[in-house]
Order: sequence, then structure tokens, then C-alpha cells
Amino acid sequence: MARESNIALARIHPVKPAPANNLAPRQLSPREKAAVIVRLMLAQGANLPLSSLPEHMQAAITEQMGQMRLVDRATLGQIVDEFLGELEEVGLSFPGGIEGALSMMDGHISETAANRLRRLAGASSKADPWDRLTGLAAERLLPIIDQESVEIAAVMLSKLPVQKAADLLSKMPGERARRVAYAMSMTANVDPETVRRIGIALSAQLENQAPKAFDAGPVERIGAILNISPVLTREDVLKGLDETDAGFAEQVRKALFTFIHIGSRLTARDVPKVVRVVDNEVLVTALTYATTKADLAPVVEFIISSLSQRMGQSLREEMAGRGKIKDKDGETAMSAVVTGIRQLEAAGEVILRTEGEED
Repeated sequence: MARESNIALARIHPVKPAPANNLAPRQLSPREKAAVIVRLMLAQGANLPLSSLPEHMQAAITEQMGQMRLVDRATLGQIVDEFLGELEEVGLSFPGGIEGALSMMDGHISETAANRLRRLAGASSKADPWDRLTGLAAERLLPIIDQESVEIAAVMLSKLPVQKAADLLSKMPGERARRVAYAMSMTANVDPETVRRIGIALSAQLENQAPKAFDAGPVERIGAILNISPVLTREDVLKGLDETDAGFAEQVRKALFTFIHIGSRLTARDVPKVVRVVDNEVLVTALTYATTKADLAPVVEFIISSLSQRMGQSLREEMAGRGKIKDKDGETAMSAVVTGIRQLEAAGEVILRTEGEED
């Protein structure tokens, strides 16, 4: 709002001096002076972003303008001079509102302190909880909206920006999405205070959620660790998980991506990219070791056959010249190949298929 206001203020032209026989300027209250400045800026074609102000301030200025009639030239000139003088004395400006302050302090205060301030702001009779909710990503809002009734979900989607509401609707199961869409047709007569109270309740739920210490879930974290663990360690852990929680063990197995999965999940056209990011000596070590394992030999053939004939032949010759590879060295080399593939996937340069998907 500050930038738009500065542009608008630059359009205010100095008021011509009043004739000498005019009456002395009237003494107006700060609220009346604010109404005069707004009226003058609007008269000069300024586009004031008053909607960004708290609603009670918007209402106060509007009500004041409705109570006023005429302002003489001397009073107008005095108000403009006073207003411009105060602007020239401004050294710093603050964002205004708790959300603006929290955005400015992001990274400088703890998340716990920020959440407490948001809860206090939500309890204020003048705060609009939807200012906070509409600024959140759909991923943060989805768990909340999934827990609420169809009617509350309909109000929430009605208040959110259209693109974000559409994103949330697309993530709901078909039957629930249809029920929520129908419920939106019945929100026309919901009064503003009810909508505000719903916003406060939803915001409170959001702030009461415990902060997550880890970005990824437990399945993804364990899978990532086991991906680069020795085979014996990986099989031993999975066996223990089977005995403790077979369902969780199955989820971990689906999250795994090891050397043996390369042939079924990496496309042939992406193999040259992997060869470029993995050190050649490490690649030769991994392939040489894998040929000694019956279940890994097909993976070696897949990698070599996906390369040019010249490069494939060169790899075969280097592999033939390698002696026996120790288990530790071979597993370390295969883990390095898997790590290279994962790095390419994270960078968006390769896309791993799901098991059974055709190339």
C-alpha cells in the first residue's frame, strides 16, 4: 500500500492561497483531516488501496466523509500543508498489522512465538482471520478442510482465492468434492460475523498443530537410509520391520530405490545422464561387482545396452580388466550410482517410473 499511496500523494497539487479576506482556517479533528485528504486524492483521480486497511478504519473514514459537507479553501490548504509536512518528517515506516510484522520478522523469531502472536491477533475483535488463511499454501489447508464438515468446507472454499479453492477441491475424493460444491450453493445468506467466527476457529486449529521436526515422513526417511545401506543391513532391518509392523515394512519396501531397481524404474534414455554424473571408475567398480550377483546381472546388461555401442564396449573392456571386487567396495560403488540417480531425480532431470510401468 505504501508504494501506491506515495504515487497518489505525488498527484496532490498545492492548494492555491485563499484570498486575504477569507475566514481563518477551521480546526478539524484528525479523523476529519483524514477524510479531507482521502476526498482530495480521490478528486484528483488517485486509486487508493483503502481495502488493505482494517475494516473498522475503512468504515470510520467512510462514515466521516458521509457526515461532512463543505471545507473552505483556507482550511484545505492548511490540512494539505500539515499532511505533507508530516510525511517529510517520516524516517521509518512499519508494515501495519500483525501479519505484516510477522513477515518482516520471519527467520528472526521462533515459530512458537510467531504462532502465539497469531493466536492473540485472531482473538482480537478487529482482526480478520481470513487474512492469515488465504495466504497459506493448499498443502497446509488440506488437512484442516478434510477434518471439517461439508458446510464449513464450503465456507472455506468460498473465502479462499479461486485458484487455491480449485486446487483444494481437486485434492478431495470425488464424492466429498461434489457435496462441498453443492453446499457452496447454500452459502449466499451466511452473515459476515459467522464467516469471521469460522475463520477464527480454523485459524486456531492451524496454529494448534504441532510443528514438524522433519520435512519428510518416516517411510521416506527410512527408505532413503536403507537405499545406501549395505545389503545385509537392509535385509536385516526389513526382516525386523516385518516382524514388528508388516504394513509399515511394506510401505518402506515401496519407497526403496536400490541398484536392483534401476532396470525397472529408470528409463533407457536417462541412463547416459547417470553415466555422466557418476565417476567412471566408480561406475566400472559397481558394474563389475554387480555381474557377480545373479539378481543384479540383468541391471548391468540394461545399463550397458542403453548406451552407445562405443561407450558400452569401452565399459565392457574396463570391466574385464578389473580384478575381484570386495563386497564393501562393490556396495559402496553401487550406492554411489543410486545416489547419482536420486540427485538427478531431485533436479528434475530424470523421472523414475513406478514398478510395472512401461517405458
